[in-house]
Amino acid sequence: MANVRTPAAAAMTPVTGLDRADHAAVQGDDDRATGEWDETGSRRGRLRVRTLVTQRWLVLAGEALLLVAAAVLLNFHAPYPLCFGVIGAGAWINLLTGVASPGQRTLGDLEAGGQLAVDILQITALLFLTGGAGNPFVLLLIAPVTLGAATLPLRHTLALASLAGLASLALAFLALPLPSADGIQLAVSRDYRLGAAIANIAGIALIAGYVRQAAVEAARMALALDVTQTVLSREQRLSALGALAAAAAHELGTPLATIAIVAKELGREAPTAAVKEDAELLTAQAERCREILRRLTATPDKASDEVHERLSLRQLVQEVIEPHAGVKDVRVEAIVTGAPGTPAPDLRRMPEIIHAFTSFVENAVDFAAAEVLVTARFDAETVSVEVRDDGPGFAPEILAKLGEPYVTTRPGAEGSRTGHIGMGLGFFISKTLLERTGAVVTFQNGRPRGAIVAARWPRARVEVSEG
Repeated sequence: MANVRTPAAAAMTPVTGLDRADHAAVQGDDDRATGEWDETGSRRGRLRVRTLVTQRWLVLAGEALLLVAAAVLLNFHAPYPLCFGVIGAGAWINLLTGVASPGQRTLGDLEAGGQLAVDILQITALLFLTGGAGNPFVLLLIAPVTLGAATLPLRHTLALASLAGLASLALAFLALPLPSADGIQLAVSRDYRLGAAIANIAGIALIAGYVRQAAVEAARMALALDVTQTVLSREQRLSALGALAAAAAHELGTPLATIAIVAKELGREAPTAAVKEDAELLTAQAERCREILRRLTATPDKASDEVHERLSLRQLVQEVIEPHAGVKDVRVEAIVTGAPGTPAPDLRRMPEIIHAFTSFVENAVDFAAAEVLVTARFDAETVSVEVRDDGPGFAPEILAKLGEPYVTTRPGAEGSRTGHIGMGLGFFISKTLLERTGAVVTFQNGRPRGAIVAARWPRARVEVSEG
């Protein structure tokens, strides 16, 4: 049963059903417990040719400048022809890559992984000629792995990290001596080189892990925000259609009434049976048009003042609970209360608010034992709406995470009526939409049981201004 009350008193009518204590499952919409985010569902960033070529030119230029500085400024001795040959080979590969492909082209995962593996091998070859793991610039091996962690799937990133780790270990045992100046013999022990290699491997794992986690979170949030924008666009279109129907009913009502009156007059004064039959047909078709318009505006609240653009708190909660009025075994009730002596506000119709609270009520109905209560309150400064159910409540371990994308309790949908399994975007979308309207959204568990979702606005943010 769906019921809407509009008492003038400030106190809320108690609902005893909310104190019942059965229903063992832990409650959740798409968002009421922890769930693993599926990486394959995200539209993660890919590596563009321009990004790869630019990064590689920077590394090659840095290598060349370091060798020039070592030879000219420090007068170090090293196999410079071989070193510049390795750099030249890398430059040739990079030039071919840039010429063969447009800069905006996105590399496939396997191709990008292969290109970054070539970078690791090029850096390894140069380090082999200049002291191996004893060379402090062994940390350059971190760069390709980090770029892969930010742009490639996990298996490709692990392959690159393994290649870079093996190269670090190999350089601890196999390398030419460090470059040195005349009269100076640099002896780096194997233990030091091994320790440097292990430290480099740890750096690869740590930095790549940080970058990958940041990239995954950014991709998840970008996808979730994109879905939110899609939902908002749909709600705005639906709201516009409702306003159009109300406007059509308002504008066409008078001419249709005129047509019906004139057609009846023509029927009464018809000179022939054929004319009378045509007049009756015209009357019937006008009535049919009026019936269609009545169906389009079947909810009279939507055709209220200013053509669908404002609604009262009572109309808001009624519109929110109306789709769930016929759910079996669950009583959906709504109450509007206000501070004594304070006039009830008329609200601007916002698709964000209607969609969000319809979603919250749907979730509450899904997990309620017997009742769902929607309470709207107002005073001189604020307006708030709260959805409370008598279900098992939010899982304690994820209560602080509610409102984040891909937080879900539906691995088996235990305890829910529908058994719906979602991506964990429902609460995120609703919370984001409400926050765009200026609401402060909170999630908490009721006492002794149940879940509570509430939103609160400064009254000026949602009330229709009379000016």
